[in-house]
Amino acid sequence: MKSSRRQFSKTVILGAAASQVDFMSSSQAAEGSVVTANGVHLPARTIPNPKSISPEAQAMMAAPTMVALSYPPVEQPVAWRVYTARMDAAVMPMVAAVASSVAANVEEIRVGEATVFAITPEQAQVDDRFVYLDIHGGGLVMGGGALCRAFGMATAARYGSKVWTVDYRMPPDHPYPAPLDDCVATYRKLLTLHRPEEIIIGGGSAGGNLAAAMILRARDEGLPLPAATYLGTPELDLTESGDSFQTNLGLDARLTESLMRANLLYAAGHDLTHPYLSPLFGDFSRGFPPTLLTTGTRDLFLSNAVRMHWALRNHGIPAELFIDEAGSHGGFGGCPEGAQVEREVRRFLKQYWGRRA
Repeated sequence: MKSSRRQFSKTVILGAAASQVDFMSSSQAAEGSVVTANGVHLPARTIPNPKSISPEAQAMMAAPTMVALSYPPVEQPVAWRVYTARMDAAVMPMVAAVASSVAANVEEIRVGEATVFAITPEQAQVDDRFVYLDIHGGGLVMGGGALCRAFGMATAARYGSKVWTVDYRMPPDHPYPAPLDDCVATYRKLLTLHRPEEIIIGGGSAGGNLAAAMILRARDEGLPLPAATYLGTPELDLTESGDSFQTNLGLDARLTESLMRANLLYAAGHDLTHPYLSPLFGDFSRGFPPTLLTTGTRDLFLSNAVRMHWALRNHGIPAELFIDEAGSHGGFGGCPEGAQVEREVRRFLKQYWGRRA
């Protein structure tokens, strides 16, 4: 185990050589920029879509993207319920397209206050001893119900494994700590059916926040660590203190504004720096499972993944970081770059499932 904790981590830039891009000269890029004590003021300029990515990814970048609705004021719960319903309806067709590609048996399990969808593919590619505990994304305020089920089906389709996905409670009616309570309760339940080395926990975006926070809290409560965790473009810092929250604001095609209103709604007055709210600030000297992180150079959450990678490495935790060239939040699904990330995730899962058995 000691040797595995010292294994070298890989940081990989996915994509073709950057030299293919027609960059502005250094004098053109610098013209009009002003360095101040607080930062650098840049003149308005067009950031070209790079030629260093696949034609499919270039086409995706050039196509109109779904514009997210602006967040309502924190103190308007009715407006948040409307926001969630409209966003869930907009996202469902995209998720359902992937979910429909797998035939699976789905069992609904009640765990405390939450519903868990236990999904078993009819033609699983992974031994049924192993299970992927999937925590859905959605900015901590959306993605529940039927969409949660669809997210779980899509995960089963991608990884060919048995999946448990948690339909955790959410604000405005159930802010923190209720969502995290539901996730921890589900992990406790899963441990009655599986050994910890048979469980991998994963989540994307807000699901990455809850997956990491769940592991920290479960560890603090004396539960064993899972075999590994996968954090896809994770929302690990609700304070939004990282560099990319400024440099990629307006550049990320999917996260087009700060998520602070949703963060404050979710936190319900609790300190945003608490590790159960912002897992990036956790104490990793006390242990954390081997971790795979993915992000993109245009992801608003790029700094989250980069800083988490270093935080884990600094305490000897095996960690890998894969960065999509030009990728916004969520990456390039359906493109060669997206397929490459999925291959890396499947490789990672296969590497760690049952490793300590």
